[in-house]
Amino acid sequence: MKKVLITGMSGLIGGLLKDHLLEAGGYELTALNRRAVDGVSTVQADITDLEAIRPAFEGQEVVVHLAAYLGAQDWEGQHGGNVLGTYNVYEAAREAGAKRVIFASSGNTIRGFERVPPYSYIAAGEYDKVPPDFRRITHCDVRPEALYGAAKVWGEALARHYADEYGISMICVRIGSVTTGNRPRTVRENAAYLSHRDISTHLKACIDAPYDLDFDIFFAVSNNTWNYRDLSHAKEVLGWEPEETADDKLFTG
Repeated sequence: MKKVLITGMSGLIGGLLKDHLLEAGGYELTALNRRAVDGVSTVQADITDLEAIRPAFEGQEVVVHLAAYLGAQDWEGQHGGNVLGTYNVYEAAREAGAKRVIFASSGNTIRGFERVPPYSYIAAGEYDKVPPDFRRITHCDVRPEALYGAAKVWGEALARHYADEYGISMICVRIGSVTTGNRPRTVRENAAYLSHRDISTHLKACIDAPYDLDFDIFFAVSNNTWNYRDLSHAKEVLGWEPEETADDKLFTG
């Protein structure tokens, strides 16, 4: 049984991952959450309090850090939830001897490209203006949107530091648009949509990857015709392939 700690398990993605791993079997799950999570052991604490969260990490092999603050331009919230909170999670994992931390980064780390063509055309649904051979954004690109995106870039950079300095396997996942209704809600999400199943299988692939994967960044979006994020790296390194698509449930306004 692989011991896996999930922060923010009461959120949408946390709940999806919990159910997926329990169904798969072979994982002993613990939640680090501000409120109790049904069906698993829960340590109730806030990630902004390092002392309070330390007990959750004892004996954990893999940490999946999903807890985040979403207010795009609220600096106080970003600083607490996504800067200090991410540092605390990494540090508690290091102290406890965890082998891997998986960081829920975001497509907002590169969403700034949507300010310029052809990505602006894709986001606006002006698909007739998109050249067929446009360059897809890779995991090496950075152009954050809002303080939220910048804070996620910080989390990726800090993960690189922890991998280099402490030898912890650190994986960053730039997550697309996962929605409660499991379908795009805007024209832009026709490109960025990530299905419930695809985010679950992606994170499981990260959990199961060999520990000699010391650091990496992967995009996670479904197999959408108008996706502009290069998924080849996740396919080559993790062996992950999206199984679903936005194409049969496009948002048209």
